[in-house]
Amino acid sequence: MCLRDQSRLNYTLGMDVAEARALMEAWTESASLRVHMETVAASMRAYAIRLDPAEEDRWVVAGLLHDFDYEKHPSAEEHPFVGVKHLESIGVDEEIRTAILGHAAYSGVPRVSAMARTLFAVDELSGFIVACAKVRPDGIASLAPKSVKKKLKDKAFAAAVSREDIRVGMRELGEIVGDGFDDTSHIQTCIDAIRGERERLGL
Repeated sequence: MCLRDQSRLNYTLGMDVAEARALMEAWTESASLRVHMETVAASMRAYAIRLDPAEEDRWVVAGLLHDFDYEKHPSAEEHPFVGVKHLESIGVDEEIRTAILGHAAYSGVPRVSAMARTLFAVDELSGFIVACAKVRPDGIASLAPKSVKKKLKDKAFAAAVSREDIRVGMRELGEIVGDGFDDTSHIQTCIDAIRGERERLGL
């Protein structure tokens, strides 16, 4: 069996985190975009441990790859469709592909699975948390949900981040998580997850 065929077989059996990271980095040169996907993956891991611990690595893979085609194909006509088509061609499973499609609200793909709802709920928020950390002297080290919520009210701060997507994502995820879930706990979960990777990601 040639190396190319062996690689395809490995993906079919289940792309692991190292393979997903290698694919993401092969398609993405931007350091900031790589950091974004890493922070989303960290938040995905935190929720997988809570909601679907047996599938933790698959949730991380979805986070690492949700924007992997964005640098090469940034238009709404191509992202994330080009990337998902590539993932299908190498045998990445349907749940991950559907979750990646669903993270783009304009795709029209419904977010049904816990993975899909979580990806949408942590995507914009993780990016916003990084933006908040970058304007603090100690980065993410002492960032608290109250500071994030205050910045969310400032429409001029990180204006490209969709507050509506964050709101909808929280509502959808809350329907799955149930008791004890609110905006503060969600923000804290993502902060803690990203904080755990701060040294590696320079935050």
